[in-house]
Amino acid sequence: MREIKTNKIYKHFKGNFYKVLYIGQDSEDSKEVVIYESKHDGKIWVRPLENFASKVDFEKYPNATQEYRFEEVD
Repeated sequence: MREIKTNKIYKHFKGNFYKVLYIGQDSEDSKEVVIYESKHDGKIWVRPLENFASKVDFEKYPNATQEYRFEEVD
């Protein structure tokens, strides 16, 4: 699995930007999760790390232009 870095900005394939705050663990199954903040409205989100780092499903989203669901921005 590719590395997701804290304190970095990532672009979602639908266009919004998010800052990764923490990598945590789910209390139920100990799987890693990403805690991240929306740069457009300040909301805090949590998503499984495996999902955050995954590739875009081009069958479901054929017009997507990114390889990954979230990609780090310089």
